[in-house]
Amino acid sequence: MDKITRVDIVEEIKSRSNIVDVISRYLNLKKTGNNYKGLCPFHSENTPSFVVSEEKQIFTCFGCGATGDVIEFVKRIEHKEFTEVIEKLALDSGIEIKSNKSSVTETKKQELYAINREAALFFYNNMHKENSIGHQYIVSRGILPSTIKKFGLGFAEKKWDDLYKHLKEKNIQEKTLLKLGLISLKNEKYYDKFINRIIFPIINTRGKVIGFGGRVIDEGMPKYLNSPESILFQKKFNLYGLNLSKNEIQMQNYVILVEGYLDVISLYNQGIKNVVASLGTALTENQAKMIKRYTDNVVVAYDSDEAGQAAANRGMDILFDAGCKVKILEIKGFKDPDEYIKAKGRKLFIESINNATPFMDYKINTLKKAYDLSNMDQRVEFVNKVAQVLKRTKNYIEIDAYVDKIANETKISKNAIKLEINGNNNTKITPAIKKEKKLNIQTPNDAVERTLIKLVLNNGDFIPKVTDLGDIFLNHIHKDIFKMITILYQEDSEIDLAKLRDSLFEEEYIEILNNIIQHIQFNGKDSIVFEDCVNKIETDRLTKRQNEILEILKLLNEKEDEIKIDALTIELLEIQNKLKK
Repeated sequence: MDKITRVDIVEEIKSRSNIVDVISRYLNLKKTGNNYKGLCPFHSENTPSFVVSEEKQIFTCFGCGATGDVIEFVKRIEHKEFTEVIEKLALDSGIEIKSNKSSVTETKKQELYAINREAALFFYNNMHKENSIGHQYIVSRGILPSTIKKFGLGFAEKKWDDLYKHLKEKNIQEKTLLKLGLISLKNEKYYDKFINRIIFPIINTRGKVIGFGGRVIDEGMPKYLNSPESILFQKKFNLYGLNLSKNEIQMQNYVILVEGYLDVISLYNQGIKNVVASLGTALTENQAKMIKRYTDNVVVAYDSDEAGQAAANRGMDILFDAGCKVKILEIKGFKDPDEYIKAKGRKLFIESINNATPFMDYKINTLKKAYDLSNMDQRVEFVNKVAQVLKRTKNYIEIDAYVDKIANETKISKNAIKLEINGNNNTKITPAIKKEKKLNIQTPNDAVERTLIKLVLNNGDFIPKVTDLGDIFLNHIHKDIFKMITILYQEDSEIDLAKLRDSLFEEEYIEILNNIIQHIQFNGKDSIVFEDCVNKIETDRLTKRQNEILEILKLLNEKEDEIKIDALTIELLEIQNKLKK
């Protein structure tokens, strides 16, 4: 096998992996002109709309909009993470990836996964013991045996060191069990973390047990207990049930987001499988990104109590800002989706999902309840608040429709409402770069390149946007740092800065990276800063071409080169018009 450094691995894989050959392993392709056609594997269709271009090495579905390169295809078809796809395609292409420090961490993680799996099996066997009160409880909730098995539900008996003794017999160290949150230490004695609880193994999309949730079956407190954050389990990067629901989410093209373990299990138990839980009441931006990997359409179905509704509001905002089309299921008269579906049944529940309230309607209706629209002052305040909500969408048709509706309800003119929505959109925000001398910026382009690197470190969603700009990194160090970031990035996680530093072998590279992290700030205006960078790059490109044309025109002969002069003059005028804008 050929050994390739990590910086070059993505480019090398793409060069060796013909997209037609790779996709042909998964579906039948038929040559049509210069391209290949087949039935899209990402949505149901009878007429082929899935096109593969061998020349461009990309695929596009004109039915569902899926598009990308060979890496993106394998990610989608096998539901794998970026690093897994790279490893698979590297192996298929005869490329050996050089080992590095992270391999030690990965080996350790595999050992910890095995311990968690052993604990999950222990709890599962407890659940199925004769006269298990855990089994009696879960069956009393209407959960079928097949669902219990599917989710690997377990039970922690009312014994203080049952699991501890079991794992000690397998020579597992106490410090490891403490890190995983399977045991606790008190008064120099070790105790099981989970006691007298139904156990919900939390399993990632790779099928690994990363942690546990436990629900008491008596009046004990707290009602729910979760594994602590560890090298395996970080709540913000995971969604409960996604390992089982991901395929159904893609097929249905929407996901139901609920609050608790039993909500997921209860819906799944009724045959509604496109459901996940946010592992607590606070949805994170990373969880929203995970959802977007499978669908843009989200129905939020949180508990009806005050805490649940507050969490629903926060979650909707995060999902909307992530680019999702959000609706909310209002379960009036019921505590949670579990109670709702048991009372209403599957058919009525699905009808309610189909009639869920869109994001904007829900936000406006909620505001409406807080104001007396018969009072002029409160009407004006209401319209001001609604304008703030409508500012968040870029869909101008949607804005126009809501402006009409609000104008009719409040008797305030449409122009006044639109002015309130658009009034503050001309503010130009630029990045605050502290201590510029320490950044050692040699050229204006250095500043732009380093700003782009900080943007992708802040938010991985900018990686494809920066890539689409083309070969814009003139500084070779910046170029290599960006390449490494694209290799390490996984859509459902943040960039591991420790790994990134380990991958940059030279001190100069690490020093520049540290300076970028410490001294470039955006004040929360990442998107506007990105647009500024794009404008700067385009302005530099146009200015460079303008100067080239001016130099060429000086050398041309007016009579002999008349046609060429005319063409260049037209191009020059177009460039100058663009620069004015």
